[in-house]
Amino acid sequence: MVADDDTVAVVVVVREYNEKNDGDAVINAESRCDAGGTAGKLSLYTHLMGDPLCRVRNSPAYLMLIAEMKVLGGGEDKQRNEIVGMIRGCLKMVTLNGKSPENGKHGRTPVTKVGYILGLRVSPSHRRMGIGLKLVRRMELWFRENAAQFSYIATENDNFPSLNLFTLKCGYSKFRTPSILVHPVFAHKIKPHKKATIIHIPPKDAVSLYRTRFSAVDFFPSDIDALLNNKLNLGTFVAVPRGSYDEISWPGTAAFLSAAPESWAVMSIWNCKDVFRFEVRGASRLQKAVAKATRVMDRAFPWLNLPSIPKLFGPFGLHFLYGLGGEGPKVKTLVKALCGLAHNIAQDHRCEVVVTEVAQKDPIKLGIPHWEMLSCHEDVWCIKSLGESFKDWAKLPPGEAIFVDPREF
Repeated sequence: MVADDDTVAVVVVVREYNEKNDGDAVINAESRCDAGGTAGKLSLYTHLMGDPLCRVRNSPAYLMLIAEMKVLGGGEDKQRNEIVGMIRGCLKMVTLNGKSPENGKHGRTPVTKVGYILGLRVSPSHRRMGIGLKLVRRMELWFRENAAQFSYIATENDNFPSLNLFTLKCGYSKFRTPSILVHPVFAHKIKPHKKATIIHIPPKDAVSLYRTRFSAVDFFPSDIDALLNNKLNLGTFVAVPRGSYDEISWPGTAAFLSAAPESWAVMSIWNCKDVFRFEVRGASRLQKAVAKATRVMDRAFPWLNLPSIPKLFGPFGLHFLYGLGGEGPKVKTLVKALCGLAHNIAQDHRCEVVVTEVAQKDPIKLGIPHWEMLSCHEDVWCIKSLGESFKDWAKLPPGEAIFVDPREF
């Protein structure tokens, strides 16, 4: 790159993030990307807690790329560097759609390697310059080099710039539209369900249960054992009708499934609070005052079980519920009981919300308490084939359930 006294030479270079040297610059760049939302509209800001890799660090394999603008000339001898974009990606093995014609061949559920893209950001002053496209293509190259057969992303249904980039310029197809369901954490505890018993099962039983009953679910991760044994996993809980099993009589997964009650449900909890925090920005003074008033009333009169708006207008933590599922006519009731327990655990950890994500047509969705005003009923997943294996995954009808990995939330 050469420039004389009057010429300015500018080039954008995409390179791998250097954790030792780039941390502060990336955090500052990310702050600029999230700043300045639309006037009068609420926006969600992510606090990385000093770790730009926090959203992917717990994945089996991950990479972060940055776009760096290098400027030389204009009367200055020294080269000026500025980080103007970033992208994160991770790799894992997952179950191919249970409805795939590949399913059942060789007597096993088919799996494939997928790459997941998240955290794509471009500085507002450097958008419409092809930087986002450059970052995506470099990440896809890394996916291919590591034998990934598919790349996928998740974005809000009203994030049109993101949807246009991936579907119109990068060749992705809309794939799934799961629902993100959010429930606030109140000042009062939720009373345990009178007709349900909840059992905290050990990790080895949790792994066995998920592999036995959920391994054919779309996007089920092959490394479920690593997920359930991660320090961020707060436990796996099974709900059964009262009188069938309890903590003392729990016989282990194999015996439980061979003599399972008519209905049962399972849930695992992931501690996102120790990884990152969210913050809702753009609220008016009136909105903040009303929210605070509801919390004051809830704390003052907890026996009234008054719903209250949590502290969302500053950095707040959350727990993510995953692996929700079960069987039987009372499964919705048992899922609701599990969600009540999750609320109380989140309260003990000083979280402000509990979040989960489930398929649109999953029957258990009706049993998950949530607030419509905080939830998103159409999170858009887009997918692209990178290899020569089964290419028509995107064209298959969605299964009844989907496994949402908390490491990618």
